[in-house]
Amino acid sequence: MDENSNEPPTSAVLLDSCHFSQVVFNNVEKFYVPGGDITCYYTLTQNILPRGKDWVGIFRVGWKTTREYYTFMWAPLPSDIPSDTTVQQQIQFKAYYLPKDDEYYQFCYVDQDGLVRGASVPFQFRAETEDDILVVTTQGEVEEIEIQNKNLRKENEELKASCASLQKQNIDLQEEVKNTQELQNNLESLRSNTEKLEQELNSLKKENKHLKELGDCREAELHQLKEQIQNVTSDKEYLETRMKTVLDHMDQLQQQNCDLMKELEEQKCLFQILEVKKKEADEENQKLQEKHEGLMRHLSQAREVSPFSIASQAQAPVPAPRAEGLLFGNPYCAEANLGAGAAGAADIASLRKCPMCDEVFPEEIATSQYEAHVQSHLLECPVCSESFDKSKKQVFYDHVFCHGLE
Repeated sequence: MDENSNEPPTSAVLLDSCHFSQVVFNNVEKFYVPGGDITCYYTLTQNILPRGKDWVGIFRVGWKTTREYYTFMWAPLPSDIPSDTTVQQQIQFKAYYLPKDDEYYQFCYVDQDGLVRGASVPFQFRAETEDDILVVTTQGEVEEIEIQNKNLRKENEELKASCASLQKQNIDLQEEVKNTQELQNNLESLRSNTEKLEQELNSLKKENKHLKELGDCREAELHQLKEQIQNVTSDKEYLETRMKTVLDHMDQLQQQNCDLMKELEEQKCLFQILEVKKKEADEENQKLQEKHEGLMRHLSQAREVSPFSIASQAQAPVPAPRAEGLLFGNPYCAEANLGAGAAGAADIASLRKCPMCDEVFPEEIATSQYEAHVQSHLLECPVCSESFDKSKKQVFYDHVFCHGLE
């Protein structure tokens, strides 16, 4: 057999479904001598397209399916496959794989689907005898022999056709027997199934009776469920109406919420601005508070200065140094000298000079009048009594407004 260990593609298709005329075998001998290689010659007609798994097998005459091959060789693919002409091919079978008996065999071309596409005339594997010795004959005898061979081939074809017809009839009979056996088996199966169905029918009748009883109970439950469904439907419609109302109200609230959020953002921005202003005002207020306290201390100290000390100080005027850390300087530097026990004197006008507008008050002006003048430059917070310069009213207003935010 072929060195390739793969089995060829075969089929259980019968002879009447094959196409024997698509591949024609040529130069087939009546017999081949055992022990030698043989070469199979065949022609691929334009009616077949060779494929990679096509093969040529040796079959014993009388075979029915391609599974009954004796040996096989893979059919070589032609290098060029014309679409309108035939192609000559050949395969060599090794002697080792050939049959050893003297039965009749034939070559068959089997395609990739396991279908026969061509078959040769029968031949044998036997030794040469005297009957097979070549005899030289005349031309007339040759023609007569050819006519006889032609007649014999015709008779052979008729016999093959008759054999094929008989095989077909035999196959049909086998199919009928097989079908009859299947029908008998089916009949037995149907009888068995009928008995089972009768038993199931009796069981179903009992179950049906029980189901009818249950059905009566289910009808009563169904009626009750219908009433419940009607009540649920009414409740659903009522809830849907309420839900729609609530959703409309929610839409309105969402529109209002947007306005409120916008207003809240504006208020936050305003609050941040006011916080900054409040911080600035607090710082300014702290400075003014310190200034006010310093002024009040100076006024208190000025009331304690005697006319004699003032007159003595006027005889030797000394420039008053500016107090360290006061916004408008220290108008009562003489008091600082008195408190420290110093003998320096200052001009009387410097003791009566307004720290706000630099107005100078003469000695005969009462101290209370001077204090009232200084106080006229200040604004006092009605909440915390903190004083602010009148020239900075915005700081005073912001300070009062911050009390309203607390």
